[in-house]
Parts: sequence; structure tokens; C-alpha cells
Amino acid sequence: MSLSNDQIKQNVRHHYKQIALQNVTSASNCCSSSSGCNCHTSSDSSRLSEQLGYSAEELAAVPDGANLGLGCGNPQAIASLKPGEYVLDLGSGGGFDCFLAARQVGASGRVVGVDMTPEMVSKSRQNAAKGAYDQVDFRLGEIEHLPVADQTVDVIISNCVINLSPDKLQVFKEAYRVLKKGGRLAISDVVLTAELPPDVKNDLDISYSGCISGAASIIDLENMLKAAGFVTIVIQPKDESKEFIKEWVPGMNIQNYIVSSTIQAVKP
Repeated sequence: MSLSNDQIKQNVRHHYKQIALQNVTSASNCCSSSSGCNCHTSSDSSRLSEQLGYSAEELAAVPDGANLGLGCGNPQAIASLKPGEYVLDLGSGGGFDCFLAARQVGASGRVVGVDMTPEMVSKSRQNAAKGAYDQVDFRLGEIEHLPVADQTVDVIISNCVINLSPDKLQVFKEAYRVLKKGGRLAISDVVLTAELPPDVKNDLDISYSGCISGAASIIDLENMLKAAGFVTIVIQPKDESKEFIKEWVPGMNIQNYIVSSTIQAVKP
């Protein structure tokens, strides 16, 4: 069975709509055979985020409900954000990484989060209001067609989202378009380390919405980034991520096929 891009997008949008609406309070709300992985209780979200490299101080600094435990890494650790910079978050979810970025760029900086799920955008805007983040803006849109002007962004961050796109080359072309000259990518995402079994690759519920079958290999990602125009490309797998990845879909040994990585690149 061949899945169309629209099928994939609609499934992913529905999955994250449910997470946003249910405001996860127990694993049974969205962690089931029909809803994929990457879903946690609030305590699990904090535990996972600490595993990913976020500090307890960072976790305490964001509004309640911003950290949905949906990431697979910590783009903040490689972004080297500076006061006054314009940061764009691809697939901003509840706003977690946007709010942390706002603390680093300060009042003179700007942070924009883009998400294709209306319910997530609404949730993140509510969180921004709770935390009085005046320099943070959330926009509805697809990461393949960013609602952002050309050459305006200093840094693009993203946390386990680009794998969900069925057209990653277009995502990287859009990232290149909106970045200023010298702008940089600082991304955490999963990469493919072995060929997925056909039953996993074509299962929408446990694969695409669960950050599995959409993963690309390091070589493919490098080629796409080069084709988009990026230079100084560094993709670094994190073998320790297998410890939490194996919990995404218990019993399927997903950690044998994907691993979390940091992805960095520069627009010349």
C-alpha cells in the first residue's frame, strides 16, 4: 500500500489534535494501538525532558501544559541562541521550546512557532498568554509552506517534527528561504538506521504519527540539505536515545530502526 502525502498529513494532524484537546493527564488518553507513540503523563513528560537534556529549572520556567513530552531531543542545547535573535520553531506544539527560546533571545528578540494543527496553535497561544510572552507568536501553517517572510529568521529549531513531513526536501527549501544569510538550523529529530519492515512502514497509526516510518537516513538528510543549499552540515546520532525510543511502541523493538540525532546546517 502506498500512502499519499495528504493521507499522512491528515493522520498526523488528527493525532496531534487529540493530544491538544485531551490535555493529556494519563497515558490511557492517547497512548494506544490506534494513536501511536510520543504521549506521556505530565510527570512522564518532565522525566523524559530531563533525559533529553532539559534542566529542572527550564522545565519549571514554562507555563503548565506547554511541555507535552513530544520531543526526541533538545534543540536548545545546540542552537546557541543570542539576545535579539529571531527564532522560528517548526512544529511548535504546546510552545515548550518557543518559551525556552524566548528566555534566551530576551525582550529584543522574537520567537515564532508554526504548527499545522489548529488546536495546538490555540493551546500554545493560551500558554503564551499565561506566561506573558509578548515576543512569542504562534501561526497556523504547514512546515512545507511557512507563513514567514524571506530572509528574516536567524535560527530555526525543531524537535522531532520534520520526520512527520512526507516532503522533507520542501521543508528544507522553505527553511533556506526564510533564513537570513548566515542563518542556521538547530534540529533534534529521529533518523533511520535500518530498513523498516513493510507492516511498520505502512501503518499510519503507529508509524507516521508516532515519528517512525517518516524517518530518513543520515545520507538522505544530508543530500536533501545540500540540495536545498545548506552548508556545514553536521548530523550526530545519539545512541543513548534508544533507551526512551524503545518505550514508544512497546514490543516492536523500534529502537533497532531509528535513533534520535542532532541536525545542524548553515545558510551561506
